[in-house]
Amino acid sequence: MKWEMVIGLETHVELATETKIFCSCTTKFGGEPNTHCCPICMGHPGSLPFLNRKAVEYAVMAGLALNCEINEISKMDRKHYVYPDLPKAFQISQYDLPLCLGGYVMLSSGKRINLNRIHLEEDAGKLIHENGKMLMDYNRGGVPLIEVVSEPDLSNAQEAVEYLETLQLILRTIGVSDCRMQEGSMRCDVNISVREKGSPVLGTKAEVKNLNSFTAVQAAIEYEFARQSEILEQGGKIQQETLHFRAATGETISMRDKENADDYRYFREPDITAILVTPDDIAALRERLPELPAVRIARYVNDYKLTEQDAGLLCKYKRVSDFFEAALSGTNNPKTVAAFILTQMFSLISTEVEREKWETPIPPEYLRDLVLLLDSNKINHNLAKIIMVKMLETGNDPESVMKAEGISTTEAILIDALCANAIEANPAAAEDYRKGKEKALQALIGNVMRQSKGRADAEEAKKILIDLLKG
Repeated sequence: MKWEMVIGLETHVELATETKIFCSCTTKFGGEPNTHCCPICMGHPGSLPFLNRKAVEYAVMAGLALNCEINEISKMDRKHYVYPDLPKAFQISQYDLPLCLGGYVMLSSGKRINLNRIHLEEDAGKLIHENGKMLMDYNRGGVPLIEVVSEPDLSNAQEAVEYLETLQLILRTIGVSDCRMQEGSMRCDVNISVREKGSPVLGTKAEVKNLNSFTAVQAAIEYEFARQSEILEQGGKIQQETLHFRAATGETISMRDKENADDYRYFREPDITAILVTPDDIAALRERLPELPAVRIARYVNDYKLTEQDAGLLCKYKRVSDFFEAALSGTNNPKTVAAFILTQMFSLISTEVEREKWETPIPPEYLRDLVLLLDSNKINHNLAKIIMVKMLETGNDPESVMKAEGISTTEAILIDALCANAIEANPAAAEDYRKGKEKALQALIGNVMRQSKGRADAEEAKKILIDLLKG
């Protein structure tokens, strides 16, 4: 019997506000445990929450970017559960009137992954297990979250990972979250069930909680599919339960029975008034949205003739794509500008966090000036690469680098003379090439590179040498 999996994702994304959702404590990551807390986010008796307007705006912007319908009137609710990460024994969330309804995310295959809703809530504290003890850090408690809930439209682990990558890219681009999974600002719960292939009936689902990497999401889905399929093959039944994924072993383990909505005893949060988002508010927030990644990628491919891969890499980080566009201004060579960023600059700024921040040694104008020198044939590609290295080392503009390194703008023109000198100085190698010994050409190219102290473009020298030898 063949089985197929059905996957729905609940993605928790911390919003990039400066203060928490219901108090003025900082949302800054890190810090000594339990130092970013106050009576409000700790739920002390007599303390009253006040809603962070910026969190609501960011949630609405996320909804607009993800094609949702925005509810003009929504409310906050209390979701009750007793666990150490919630000091007040309930979480302020949204239940039956969330900010955003519907929406969708498009995959590269053209498949549409529908969303059920996006709601606003507060984050819980963080459990830390050390030496057999469980410790609590409440710094994260009260940080504003949106929960993006997909419909069960995903069919395999690869689709799930692409969906999450696309979601991460969109939310980073519009500036509502940094989505750093390694810091917990984007986490995912995976709901997975297995059914007979082609059946319209959904199987019993299990939920894998708090996955904080794409690798973990893929591994957990693949393990659960194999586990549930084996149980069904043997005539067993799947239990509805909440699972924890152990990255070290690649296995899931049971945490508890899966709760239903009734278990949480939702009721309206009495200390926060209803949330009103007017049509004018929605229009103003829509105006604040930047060009979305899919649109920008398509423009780079269509207008600048970049490959899908290069366009995707540039647009993965908004500050990188902004840098690219600024460096491109005034030039007619987008592929060269992109190549410098994706090779030399990416090799220097190599980590996910560094590329997201994109604190570059040079401004985009310096890269533009270098490309203009190249386009005007004042320098060749090899010289341009050498100059770029020095620019990134020193932070200087191309002309300053060239002056300091003794590089002349006429060197590109002199390569013809260097090639002629190489042939004259190596008559035996030249004759061997004319007789069909292709390897002899390398000796002549090497001579050109030595004469130019490595500044000549080897490919250009090769073409000129071949022309001279055939002439």
